[in-house]
Amino acid sequence: MMEENESVISIRDVSVSYGEKLVLNRVNLDIRRGEILVLLGGSGSGKTTLLKQVLGLAKPDSGTIVINGVEITSCSEDELDAVRRRIGVAFQAGALFNSLSVEENVALPLRELTCLADPIIDLIVWMKLKAVGLADAGKLYPPELSGGMRKRAAVARAIALDPEILVFDEPSAGLDPIVSAGLDELILFLKNALRMTILVVTHELESAFRIADRLAMLYEGALIAVDTREQFSRETHPRIRQFLDRQPDTISGEAAVEFIKSYLRKS
Repeated sequence: MMEENESVISIRDVSVSYGEKLVLNRVNLDIRRGEILVLLGGSGSGKTTLLKQVLGLAKPDSGTIVINGVEITSCSEDELDAVRRRIGVAFQAGALFNSLSVEENVALPLRELTCLADPIIDLIVWMKLKAVGLADAGKLYPPELSGGMRKRAAVARAIALDPEILVFDEPSAGLDPIVSAGLDELILFLKNALRMTILVVTHELESAFRIADRLAMLYEGALIAVDTREQFSRETHPRIRQFLDRQPDTISGEAAVEFIKSYLRKS
């Protein structure tokens, strides 16, 4: 049985530097089983770097990450591969193979990572495409799909192996509001119907507040808030208020004058 507030992913004191630049600074975060956690932050805040750590694509300079009881920052490659098989990833641009049909794209992880017979794979592929609303598009190729359809096809491939954890990287990027709302509904369906734990990295506020059980925000490599939707909307941290109220960064008078002088010298 699923325990309330049980952590599927536990991030403890994770720090990452690129050269002399500190990108993540002692980040601590728990992602609970069966929840949708949305990770917010501006460009350069460390979202992508933290995502790479969670997926085991890179190791932090310090700290630990435990996924389903396995410390992926120190485990063997075989153990890491086993953890990764329980995580599905829907990349921002879809990352579909243009030379393969939608059906073939979704079948790829099943053919590469299982010994299932072709009829079973065909049935699973149809079920996954049906779940994302693409049951009639399996024979099409990625260039023939709309942006929203490509996103859904990527989701079908991400859930092909029935992962426990699903990760979305900027799912609404480049989509119009109607298609984006449909994708939000799909994410909620996957959580409620398939009992998945979902991590969404985004900067789309409307989508974030629609789907999230909790929201976390990175700023300059540190988590400055991890709250429910209601609590997060009432946060008083200046950076969070600036983010929620869509206020631009201001440029000081001295900085503006220096910029103009620099521009004039170059021209």
